[in-house]
Amino acid sequence: MEPGDSTKQVRAAAQLRKGVLEYCVLALMRDRPRYGVELLRSLEESGALATSQGTVYPLLSRLRRDDLVTTTWQESASGPPRRYYALTDSGRAALDEFTRVWPGFRDAVDTFLATPPPSTGDLA
Repeated sequence: MEPGDSTKQVRAAAQLRKGVLEYCVLALMRDRPRYGVELLRSLEESGALATSQGTVYPLLSRLRRDDLVTTTWQESASGPPRRYYALTDSGRAALDEFTRVWPGFRDAVDTFLATPPPSTGDLA
């Protein structure tokens, strides 16, 4: 590995994560409401989507302001009450639209990544 390669990999992963994290969080709420730490754990378990509270909680606040999620407080058997986040109809529609668009986007990127670059050796 060349010097700086690991920094480049971290930067590339961060940019990819930034682009899809919102929709992955919405997808985690598809079947039931979830609380913040639960969302963080699920993202961490995925490996590539592991992130911090400093990223997820502002994202959840923005999703709430944008009316994509709603929140409720629920008592917890193991500590203080928890704020649960659930999809709104608008959130479900946004997730459905992303789910519809994602395969074409993913396939297009995969095509570019799988196609060898054109040879430039004969251009002299």
